[in-house]
Amino acid sequence: MSTWDQPPAGAPKQPFSGSYQLDDCQFLLKPLHLEPIALREKERLIQSGERHYSEMLSEEAPPTATYLELFRALTLTYAERLGQDIVSLAAHIGATRTAPVTIVSLARAGTPVGALLQRALIRQGSAQPRHYSVSIIRDRGIDNNALRHILRVDARPPAGLVFVDGWTAKGVITRELRAAITRWNHANPEQLDPRLYVLSDIGGSADVAATEEDYAIPSGILNATVSGLVSRSLLNAQIGPHEFHGCVYYQAFEPLDQSRWFLDQVSRTFARAHARPLRSQPREQRARATRDWLRRCMAQHAITDLNLVKPGIAEATRVLLRRIPDRLIVRDPGAADLQHLMALAESRAVAVEIDPTLPFQAAALIRSCRDRPASASAASREEP
Repeated sequence: MSTWDQPPAGAPKQPFSGSYQLDDCQFLLKPLHLEPIALREKERLIQSGERHYSEMLSEEAPPTATYLELFRALTLTYAERLGQDIVSLAAHIGATRTAPVTIVSLARAGTPVGALLQRALIRQGSAQPRHYSVSIIRDRGIDNNALRHILRVDARPPAGLVFVDGWTAKGVITRELRAAITRWNHANPEQLDPRLYVLSDIGGSADVAATEEDYAIPSGILNATVSGLVSRSLLNAQIGPHEFHGCVYYQAFEPLDQSRWFLDQVSRTFARAHARPLRSQPREQRARATRDWLRRCMAQHAITDLNLVKPGIAEATRVLLRRIPDRLIVRDPGAADLQHLMALAESRAVAVEIDPTLPFQAAALIRSCRDRPASASAASREEP
C-alpha cells in the first residue's frame, strides 16, 4: 500500500454523524475540545491579522424560544419550495453523473442541503448515494485528508463526487473550491469536478443552482442547532498533518436541536414535488449587479475591507448571529423573509438602513476594529 493509500491518522474510529442519522450525513471532522474566545477579542484578532478565523471560536449562544418559533414557522412556510428545489437539484445531479453519486457538502452551511439531497437521491432511485460533509477554509483550502478518505478508504468513484453548499453571494467559497480542486487535480491521480452546486446563487458565482432568488432558506438562520450540532470547521494546532479538520460538538444544545426535524419537514414534501429542469441563466448580470452594489456600499460607508460586507439574507443572518455587526441593510423591512433579521437587529440594538435599490433582500456590515485597522494581508483572513 502506497503512502497516499493509507487513511489519515485522525480518522474517527466510529463514523461521526453529529446529531444526524448516519444515513443522512457523515462528518469527516475531528471533534475537539476548545475554549471559546470572547467575540470582541476574536474580531480584533481576525481583523488585525494576528489569528486566522479558523483557529478559534467564540461561544455560540443557543437560540431563544422565540427565535426557534420563528425558525419553525419559516421552515413550514418554505418546506414546499425547498422540497421542489432539492428534488430538482438532485435529479440534475443524478442525470449528469456517470458513477454512484457522492455528495460532498461544505460544512456547515452546505450540510443540511447535502443531507436533503441524499434523501432525495435515494427516493429517486439513485444507486448507493453517499453524503459526507467536509471542511473548506478560506485561504487554506479544502480538507485533502477528507478527500483521500472518501476516494481511497471508502473507495467512492471520483466521477460521482459533487460539491454542494447552501448558497453563494460574493463567491468567496466558490473561488476557494475551484483553486483547491485545481491543486488536487495537479497532484493526484483522481480527477475531480470543481463545480459548485447550491440552492441559491444570488451573486452569480456558483456553477449550478436551483434558484437565483435571495430568500430565507431556513437552515441559514440557525447555527449548530440545524447543522448536526457541529461548529464551523477549525484548523489549528490541535490538528495533525494527517488528521481531518476539526469541529466542536455542542452536546449541551441537544434539547434544542432542529437538525432532524428540519430534514423531516422538507423531505416529506418530496412526494408532491416534480423535478423541473434547472434554468440556465447567465450569471454575469447577477455578478455585475453584486460587484456594482459592493462598490457603492463601500464608498458610502468608507469601508476599505471587502470582507466586512456580507450580502444576502443568509450571510446577513450569520453576521448578526456570530459577528459584531455595524448595521443591517434591507430592501423592505416589512418583507416576510426578513422578520428574523429584524428581530435579531432589535435584540442586539443594530442600526437598520433601508435601501430600495439593494439587488438582494438584505446585507450586513461587520464593525471594523478601528483601534487596529485591518491590513491588506489581514483582509484575506476574514471569516467567510
